[in-house]
Amino acid sequence: MAGGICVTLLLLLSVIPAGSRKSWRRRGQQLVPSSRERTEGGGESFPLDFTAVEGNMDNFMTQIKNLAQSLYPCSAQRLDEEMKLHLLSNHSITCNDGSPAGYYLKESKGSRRWLVFLEGGWYCISRENCDLRYDTMRRLMSSKGWPPTKKASGIMSTQPEENPHWWNANMVFIPYCSSDVWSGASPKSDKSDYAFMGSLIIQEVVKELLGKGLDTAKVLLLAGSSAGGTGVLLNVDLVAEQLEELGYTGIQVRGLSDSGWFLDNQQYRRTDCTDIITCAPTEAIQRGIRYWNGVVPERCKQQFKEGEEWNCFFGYKIYPTLRSPVFVVQWLFDEAQLTVDNVHLSGQPVQENQWNYIQNLGRELRSTLKDVGYISQMRLPSLVSTALVFCITDHVLPSCRASFAPACLSHEVITRNHWTEVQVRGTSLPRALHCWDRSLQETNKNSKTPLKGCPFHLMDSCPWPQCNPTCPSIRDHFTGQEMSVVQFLMHLGFDVQKMASQQGMEPSKLLGVLSS
Repeated sequence: MAGGICVTLLLLLSVIPAGSRKSWRRRGQQLVPSSRERTEGGGESFPLDFTAVEGNMDNFMTQIKNLAQSLYPCSAQRLDEEMKLHLLSNHSITCNDGSPAGYYLKESKGSRRWLVFLEGGWYCISRENCDLRYDTMRRLMSSKGWPPTKKASGIMSTQPEENPHWWNANMVFIPYCSSDVWSGASPKSDKSDYAFMGSLIIQEVVKELLGKGLDTAKVLLLAGSSAGGTGVLLNVDLVAEQLEELGYTGIQVRGLSDSGWFLDNQQYRRTDCTDIITCAPTEAIQRGIRYWNGVVPERCKQQFKEGEEWNCFFGYKIYPTLRSPVFVVQWLFDEAQLTVDNVHLSGQPVQENQWNYIQNLGRELRSTLKDVGYISQMRLPSLVSTALVFCITDHVLPSCRASFAPACLSHEVITRNHWTEVQVRGTSLPRALHCWDRSLQETNKNSKTPLKGCPFHLMDSCPWPQCNPTCPSIRDHFTGQEMSVVQFLMHLGFDVQKMASQQGMEPSKLLGVLSS
């Protein structure tokens, strides 16, 4: 009996779309779903109404899981949390070295939500640069050493405590092995020792997933971090168009770009361009797109002169041309951005002009993100599918303004264990994503009323790295010890007297504010 209850609860857990609202009607003393909740196959689904527990969702999901485990020794039948490797059956779509590309998959039976994640890992822009990458980071250029299974964390975790709103989705992890910011479409040939097929890999994975349940999906969230985050911006509309052309217009394609919103700014100190670290951001991408034969979305390409397609690799330039809704997650003081800008925070305290550069970087990023979601004027086709229509309206819908930008010094977050801890104005990233999901659901119902108390356009206004008290900890590069905010700012050469004077307060009060 207990075993049957456990199985029933686990099946229930596998189909609950966390945070969903469903309409119900009464039949005698029983609550039953309304007719529109019936499945196409004639059966009925029985999702829960989360309205009453919405403010404490994390705790509620933990209790549900604990209840299931207490009713039956489920530990003896632990659900498989690992994703399994699938190499593409089309072996013409390859990694850099010609080995077959692939993906890791963890299916969630009954769920119609799919999360497809693009891995990050920089890129290479020349034969010499790629040879060195192959010698030192081969897994980012070849599938030959990939393990048969993989366990993920953060937004790809199957644990409700770690991933409160997406834990029961079908999880797909696409390893990065094309070194082209997911933009290339060039096979290996006699003239080139490496293939660059990042964009084609995504298209082929989506094609294969249609035979594994994606064909019945309601939502496909294309997510990625770092180079994968930029890859989301470059490919989210291409995926939506691919599904539309194949006849799957009912699948809502969305994007989640983490730490892929780079600036084409001037370096703090210019150096000769010898690799991706020393090159200015624009020069590296210009060299790369030529070497990879990279492709960019046609609507973005049309905004620039021939030969200037590289502009589409920068978030604030491609974002206004996107049709699919995209949620942008970006640290205001991104470590990768600082690296390509030749700002290095280890070793000696920074000089005043370097400190000013860092603060100005935060202001520039904040400026490019403040209008996320506002679409520029551009020519659009007369017919646009419902899968792409969210952000193309005369009056931009609130759901198109989705961003989360903490004033932290870090890089990547959505696949980290601590992704639930960072907050902006009291709202965590998982909560903001959940609010965005709900807003898009309301948009589908033709409701333009913004959700109250459920924000998803969040950006810190404080001016220094780590001024948000929920930022991930900073560690001293030499000792490995965690540093407090005050210790970190002192390490940077922070002038307490001068900064307190600028803020119009006593130095002791400023230190107190920073410490808290």
